[in-house]
Amino acid sequence: MRRGVDIAMIFASLMALAWPMLIEPLERQDAGLWAWSLGIAVVVAIGAAVAKATERWPLAQYAPVSAAVVMAGVRTQLGDTGPELIWLILIVTGIILVRQFLGSHTNEGLMRDLTRQRAILARQAFRDPLTGLGNRAMFMDHAKDALDDADETSTAVILFDLDGFKGINDTYGHAAGDELLKITAERLNANVRANDTVSRLGGDEFVVLLPRLADDQTADTVATRILRDLQQPVAVDDLVLTARASAGISIARGAERDVDSLLREADEALYHAKDDGKGVVRRFDPARFAEVAQRRRDESDLRRALAECQFEVHYQPIVDLDGEHTVGVEALVRWRHPIRGLLAPGDFIDLTESLGLMHNLGLWVLREACVQAVQWQREHPGFKLNVNLSATQLASPELTDEIRTVLTDTGMPADLLVLELTESAALTDLTESARVLDSLKSLGVRIALDDFGTGFSSLSHLGALPVDVVKIDKSFVQAMQESTANGSVAEAVLHIARTFNLSPVAEGVEDEAQAAMLRELACTQAQGYHFAKPMPAAELTGLLSRQTTIVLQRR
Repeated sequence: MRRGVDIAMIFASLMALAWPMLIEPLERQDAGLWAWSLGIAVVVAIGAAVAKATERWPLAQYAPVSAAVVMAGVRTQLGDTGPELIWLILIVTGIILVRQFLGSHTNEGLMRDLTRQRAILARQAFRDPLTGLGNRAMFMDHAKDALDDADETSTAVILFDLDGFKGINDTYGHAAGDELLKITAERLNANVRANDTVSRLGGDEFVVLLPRLADDQTADTVATRILRDLQQPVAVDDLVLTARASAGISIARGAERDVDSLLREADEALYHAKDDGKGVVRRFDPARFAEVAQRRRDESDLRRALAECQFEVHYQPIVDLDGEHTVGVEALVRWRHPIRGLLAPGDFIDLTESLGLMHNLGLWVLREACVQAVQWQREHPGFKLNVNLSATQLASPELTDEIRTVLTDTGMPADLLVLELTESAALTDLTESARVLDSLKSLGVRIALDDFGTGFSSLSHLGALPVDVVKIDKSFVQAMQESTANGSVAEAVLHIARTFNLSPVAEGVEDEAQAAMLRELACTQAQGYHFAKPMPAAELTGLLSRQTTIVLQRR
């Protein structure tokens, strides 16, 4: 309607401008209607052009009106005012008034619509539509204001997360879950002050902002009270549910902290609460956070180490106790950390297992060690290689095929490869372990049971495992000198090994006295720092060369 009025105003203004030229042909009898029609056509063409121009330049519609008003003033000044001009001016003025009225009415409606839309958008921007609580944006805004206005008081952030909420959704449906969230929001609001802020960050995670606290202990009291209230049963339709939750607290004194770090610390505290069994409150602990942060750095370093091949294999000699010459080696992995230097397995194996990387690392060690052992076997026929198998590798269905591939690719004689696994790993699932070991034995490799003697309760099952070698745990070897009883334990372990027709290897031999006692007990092979520490391949090559030279000299 406003557009139509604007176009009418343009044409009326142009008619007012062209009226003297249009009326003159009508007064002359010789021109007739032809000249008048031509003038009307010109007015229509110009009006259409101006109307088109207003689409790009809205103010162009006022040009004809302004020209008409100026022209009317000039003609009035000249005394050339006819009734026709007065009527056209009245029409143009009336159109302008109508347009202004419509514009004013429309603008009022637009302002009401805009105000309503702004209110809706503001609610959507700062409110959670399900629970009616504030959302993350509101929390961040209020928390920033609280920190800026903290003065010498404390500001606490309490992060809540419902325990087992996904199970409720999966079991009873999302409608029940939504009702539980609404009730949780009500209980949170009921346990805070009027100037505190309760927000839902998303999912089943809520946050409470406690500004201007004189006592930090207040935050623990509020969190404990809320958890106790949330544990009360909730009736949802025909169901009775419990919204058990965990909470993490972070506290800032004055305006020294920013919102992001405060929320991050609360999240870390919540993680600790979950890790400590759930349903509890934990305050942010910098020392514990440092441990977690260090673990995350270690995880990142470990993944990078695998990608960049920062690992290397060291070899500890296994000697024949009669002549104390090397008859084989145990391959042991080391991590050449770019900052911390050379790390032993105890510094990273557990982490490797927890990250699910042990299988790949173990397979890499096996391949590297086999390639090196083949080179030694050219100079020292019959030289044996012991490589450890992790529990993760033992559980892999591809283990036998992977080891077969390594033997084929490297040319390693299967009968000179000894695969070691710990007694605890082998006896966890006796039936499955026996099946896997039988599969490995079909390749021609030998099997060694490491740390032998630490699982006395399971020794009766030893005959069920296809084991060739037992490695006597170093605790028994090192205790032989302490008392006769301890020496009897080592002797008993050796007797058990012989009973099952197993070859014994003593571990952890640290001095000549221990070596001598093992000889008296008829233990034929041993390893330990008394003979040699684990060393890189190049050093072991030199050791083998020196031993060969000594043997040749004795001959």
